[in-house]
Amino acid sequence: MKTIIILLTVLLAGMGLSMEAGLLGPLGEEIGHFSATLSIFLVGGLLLTLALIFARPRLGQLFQQPRWLLTGGILGPVYVVVLTIATPFVGVGTTMIGILSGQVAASLAIDHFGLLGSERRAVDGYRLLALLLIIAALGLMQ
Repeated sequence: MKTIIILLTVLLAGMGLSMEAGLLGPLGEEIGHFSATLSIFLVGGLLLTLALIFARPRLGQLFQQPRWLLTGGILGPVYVVVLTIATPFVGVGTTMIGILSGQVAASLAIDHFGLLGSERRAVDGYRLLALLLIIAALGLMQ
């Protein structure tokens, strides 16, 4: 049951990313791509700040972590800028399938080799077929 709830939550989060792309494209066209990206992170930062009021933050431990773990903060803004720029040109569907293709390809490599501290999970033919089908979907969408 726990796995089903987690998968449904992930599915809903994915739907939210598509909505974010749909909102960011027009916003970026109106106020500029970097301004639109900043607006998303400002709103998110405010919400997280409010959440930290009710949580037990462990920010003091943040800089005690290996520096390479902090590089993940670079990826979020890059992702949002790409969404903001690409969506008006190719549409939400094609943008999200492209993003998904990259996510699945990188995820399979991370799982297979146990990168970034994750547990090793061998990539089999089914997972490779799934990636190829997603890439085929990208071609069909375009």
